[in-house]
This record gives sequence, structure tokens and C-alpha cells, in this order.
Amino acid sequence: MTMARPSGVERKLEGLADVVIRAAERGKDPAIAIPVRSLSNVKFNEKRRIIEMGSKKQARTFFNMGMAKKFMQTILVGDALSELQRAGLTTSLREIYYRTKHSIGGSHENTFDGQNESDPLIEDLEVTLEALREELHVRAENAGTVTGPLVVVDDGDVVDCAKLGKGGYSVPSIVEPEYVRIKKCTADFVLLVEKGTQWNRLAEDRFWRKYNCVLLTGNGQPPRGVRRLARRLNDEMKLPVYVLVDNDPWGYYIYSVVKQGSINLAFESQRMAIPDAKFIGLSSRDPERYGLPRNVGIKLNDKDISRAKELLNYRWFQKKEWQKEIRYMLSIGLKFELDALANKDFQYLTKQYLPRKLRDKDWLD
Repeated sequence: MTMARPSGVERKLEGLADVVIRAAERGKDPAIAIPVRSLSNVKFNEKRRIIEMGSKKQARTFFNMGMAKKFMQTILVGDALSELQRAGLTTSLREIYYRTKHSIGGSHENTFDGQNESDPLIEDLEVTLEALREELHVRAENAGTVTGPLVVVDDGDVVDCAKLGKGGYSVPSIVEPEYVRIKKCTADFVLLVEKGTQWNRLAEDRFWRKYNCVLLTGNGQPPRGVRRLARRLNDEMKLPVYVLVDNDPWGYYIYSVVKQGSINLAFESQRMAIPDAKFIGLSSRDPERYGLPRNVGIKLNDKDISRAKELLNYRWFQKKEWQKEIRYMLSIGLKFELDALANKDFQYLTKQYLPRKLRDKDWLD
């Protein structure tokens, strides 16, 4: 019987073991070069309009007492991921934790004391191996929902997202073409909504049917499956993507992650970011334009103010329009949730606000 050739990702994982073996053979300290995942090691590519990871790396060694346990944990996680590759299986972050947890022989010391130790190591290996978590066969819980004129083939099953009622289709964490194939999509655009409550309103009012759009939510910061599906719809179906979030620094950042990519995993931007995504609201001047009273606003707290000032300094928020947007929010000292539109009418979002925004092309880039 012919053995299957290892995949590129599997070979990269095996390379981790080779590092240890070669060092042991030479009597040297094994070391893994881990890219630094912080703002200091990212750059904004003006031409591509995405965040990219820089070249800074930090050595993780075994003979250093302060790093020995983390080095051992990294190798354990790498071994578990290699096992998944060989078996052709996918698993969860939680199961990786339990698979790699045991007591070290001759001691009462555990390899891992909590999942908060194993999860970051998977991200470390993603950036080190330049392989997305999905390529490592690790999935997260489904945390997104989609409805609208979209038909996909999920593990051989044809799913028509327009025929699933108000519940919609639960977006898997792995939506790569070999797992989820886009069979048909007749929408004119994608509306990516921050909050599940607003997605529910839009779905209940059949907004997607009247305005012929794919209605997508990640229930907060969109997980990677949701972002990747939006990117695929943008790439493969040439659909514009509009992002609807709360009027606060956190909503602005969610939009920027969709558009430019995240700081923490900047290497993934080339496959996740949607540089042409537009911010359709809620913007700082919308409460005045749409007659929302100040008393439905929420006073900015110290954390909001600090976060807004950070955003002002990010290269990807240097456009004049975004500087004005953020500074105006700071000047009035208030933030507004999308839910506040219900002060006007329960269906104000679907009947007045979004139709006017789309008609007037009132969005930020």
C-alpha cells in the first residue's frame, strides 16, 4: 500500500521536531523563532491597504529556565497538530488542550494548567509556520449566522440560506473551498452586522430580500470563519461588503479588523482582510442626522477615550474622514449603540436608516 505524502503543513510541523532532534544531536540548546505578535511588529501596507507582519522574532529556547515549560508546551501542541494532519481530522481548541494535558513523569507538575496556556500557543504556531488555524485542522465553535440569496455545499449537503427561516445558516469556523463551496449567489452586496440583535431585526423584516443582500453576523468581533466567508464573497462573487457596527471605539476597531486585518495575526490579512469594505454606520454624526436624542447616548468612559486616542494614531485610521469621525465622537463625549435606533421605531433600522444610507451612498472608506 502506498503511504499518502505528507501535506505542506504536516511537513512544517515535522520541522519543529527536527529542530529538537538536530539540537540534541549537536548538544545544543533547541530554539524556535516565534514572530512577535504586537503593534510594534506590524506595518500598514499603503498599496495593498492591509496590515502586514514585520520581521521581529523572539527565540523560545529549552535551556532557559524561564522558557523551558513554554518550549515544551509548544512542542506538545505541535505534536498534537501533526497527529491531526496524519489522521485527516479536525478538532477544537478545547480538545487540543485535553489531548496535550498530562502530569510530567515523576512530578505533580501538569503540562498545562488551563486552556489559557494552550490557545496562545496555537496562534504562535500559526504565525511561525505561516499556516492558518484552519489549515492546522483546528476549528472553533460556530459563532456566525448568514441568510440571503446564497447557496453553499457544506460537506456534500446543499444549503440554501434563503430557505432556513429567521434562524439562518450557522457559519462554520472552517469555510475554505474544500469544506464549503459557494454554489450560487445572486446578491448585490454583503451586509456584515456586528450584533446578533440587529441581525435578528434585519432577518425578521426580510431586509435581505427587499435589498437583495447576504446578511451576515459574527455576534460581536466576527470570528475568522465569518470574516473568511465575507472575503470569499467579495473575491469570488465580486460583492461589495458594508459593515454595520455600534458608534464606539470598539465598533471602529471591528470594522478595521474586517477591512485591514488584525494586529495580533497580521500574517493572515492577505486571506482575511477586505480592503474595499465600507463602514456604513453607526457614525458619530448620525444621531444628529437621524434625530436621536442625546439621552439615548452613553457617556464615554476612560477606557473608551483611551481606546479612541489609540485608534487616532493607527496608520490605517489616518484618513481625514476617519480623524474627523473619531475626534467628533470624543468632542461630544457620547457613544451610541445600534439598538438606540429603536427609540425612533422598532423597524427604524430596516425601514429608514439603512435604506437612506444605501441610497445616499453614505459610508466611510
